Amino acid sequence: MPDNLIEVTPSAYSYPLLIKHLLYTPLLHAPQQQIVYQGKVRYTYRALRERIGRLASGLAGLGVRHGTTVAVMDWDSHRYLECYFAVPMMGAVLQTVNIRLSPEQILYTINHARADVLLVHSDFVSVLEGIKDKLETVRKFVLIADREEKVPSSMPTASEYEAMVAAGSPEFAFPDFDENTRATTFYTTGTTGLPKGVYFSHRQLVLHTIAAMAALSSPASKQRFHRGDVYMPITPMFHVHAWGMPYIATALGVKQVYPGRYVPELLIELIRQEGVTFSHCVATILHMLLNTPVAKDTDLSRWKVVIGGGPLPHGLARVAIERGIDIFTGYGMSETCPLLALAQLKPSATPRDADEELQLRCKTGLPVPLVDVRVVDPDMCDLPHDGKATGEIVARAPWLTQGYLNNPQASEELWAGGYLHTQDMANIDTEGCLQITDRLKDVIKTGGEWVSSLELESLISQHPGVSEVAVIGVKDEKWGERPMALVVLRTGHASMVTEEDIRIHVRAFAEKGVISKYAVPHAVRLIEAIDKTSVGKCDKKLLRKKYG
Repeated sequence: MPDNLIEVTPSAYSYPLLIKHLLYTPLLHAPQQQIVYQGKVRYTYRALRERIGRLASGLAGLGVRHGTTVAVMDWDSHRYLECYFAVPMMGAVLQTVNIRLSPEQILYTINHARADVLLVHSDFVSVLEGIKDKLETVRKFVLIADREEKVPSSMPTASEYEAMVAAGSPEFAFPDFDENTRATTFYTTGTTGLPKGVYFSHRQLVLHTIAAMAALSSPASKQRFHRGDVYMPITPMFHVHAWGMPYIATALGVKQVYPGRYVPELLIELIRQEGVTFSHCVATILHMLLNTPVAKDTDLSRWKVVIGGGPLPHGLARVAIERGIDIFTGYGMSETCPLLALAQLKPSATPRDADEELQLRCKTGLPVPLVDVRVVDPDMCDLPHDGKATGEIVARAPWLTQGYLNNPQASEELWAGGYLHTQDMANIDTEGCLQITDRLKDVIKTGGEWVSSLELESLISQHPGVSEVAVIGVKDEKWGERPMALVVLRTGHASMVTEEDIRIHVRAFAEKGVISKYAVPHAVRLIEAIDKTSVGKCDKKLLRKKYG
């Protein structure tokens, strides 16, 4: 049957979904709104648009053309926001380099992405000094500096960022092109093998922006993001487009605050000084901030925080709520651009008490518009939505990466059966809400039963003496595997809490029937710190190696 395509008038404008179109409405209704960097740099949206044009003009002078890859190594800044727009709007590809990877991994990602121009903050010049002779495709370096001082380096630079922007033309003409043109690329931070490159088109990023904006603005009061908010990311801008939020914030025309390097005292000061009301981060960052001494005297009652990159522990959520923070979970991954679900309370939700509301806020959440989520068994058959049947989350949405860069085998595995495989184990309840129980590689099988490390971590986190916790499976001759809890105690609790206290705490949940008796950790170790990945997630592969 032939498609009944619409008739297109020759003079009609087809309006490709390009990133440049996200700037139209904020420039119309919020041209004087502020972009702030560390409280030191402050300019308007109108100036942002001018600087985007100047940056593109400068990059064009360095030979950047349609299809060129421009890599960026910077802290969260107004400059990064400018790159989010200028580079893709030229038809070039923005590579956001994970600055927390090892030098050899950074080298691999830049070479694999075939970056042509590299914008590098002075803080990372020393890293590049050690690998510059191995860079295969980079022709030009642009130095980024927060201070007017000479950076000692043998690395030749084509220009300095601010000088290049100042010399560029704000009238740079951004062309139209196919909306499926690649706009960005970055590399996953998996704990096995080499980093894998994911990539996203203009169409995907624009649709992600629109759908996420709709989802975040849909609640009647709490757990929402709107034009009256003040936005500050606490998720690195190199990581999954800072969860896509800078595009959303810009499209809405809200005040944006960029903190640079994450210094706890500065982050708290910016929240207080700039009136920040909306942020997102991993749980470990929020934990760090709430334990910063200056946070104790700071009013956080207007602050909304989305926790992603891993589960929101109940213990941390309770502490945040006690401080007045409107906290909830967001779910996604590098391959999904990232947003798939948000733990927003339905208008019909009537939690019986504060504990039940906390449970709802800590769930994985409800799929956002345009996301098709299934929980399936190994044969790709759907499991019942009863809140119990557990299988793998597979998904479809307009913004999911269509593969791994130059890695067809891994790409086919990712998309086996026509759905993107997340490797997250979960169930769906009768309300359509997702609850992740574990990563496929982290679930523990003991005594013939599956034990969720995430559920155990959440229960242990509720002990008043626990600061952080990670649960791993360790080999056991009799049971196959047994759970081990690695616990970091709160300051001042070292002499008050023992390993057996933690086991007693967990055993109480088993006696109530909350968890199986097999889930009670056979061992608890009190440690100084839990190893993290480059984006602040718990590194269970390393923990298993060290303690398993």
